[in-house]
Amino acid sequence: MRMMHTMLRVTNLDRSLKFYCEVLGMNLIRRNDYAEGRFTLAFVGYGDEANSTVVELTHNWDTEHYDMGAAYGHIAIGVEDVYATCDVIKARGGKVIREAGPMKGGKTVLAFVEDPDGYKVEILHDVLHPG
Repeated sequence: MRMMHTMLRVTNLDRSLKFYCEVLGMNLIRRNDYAEGRFTLAFVGYGDEANSTVVELTHNWDTEHYDMGAAYGHIAIGVEDVYATCDVIKARGGKVIREAGPMKGGKTVLAFVEDPDGYKVEILHDVLHPG
């Protein structure tokens, strides 16, 4: 077994693709429109679906708003340098909502950014693959 993807419902697919691809540096892996069902699926990530877990962005054409709920947490992205990554994200127009720094009560360096629909993305020092 393996993790394949995480799905997020988005209200504006073009805006979300711009964030995930241009701000976070992911690649658009595939995009399919389902006219009969009135939705589009776009898969983004840092590697191909066969070897990486990716994010599925689901755009239901007739939905303009979603309730976020209180149970969902965030997506985490491992990077070599959280501080430098936050600078790049800000330069690309991304919204950093928790500046880079040690986590409360610990030493792990992390930050949080927010996507156009309000989903949180944790930027975390990648301890498994240090640079």
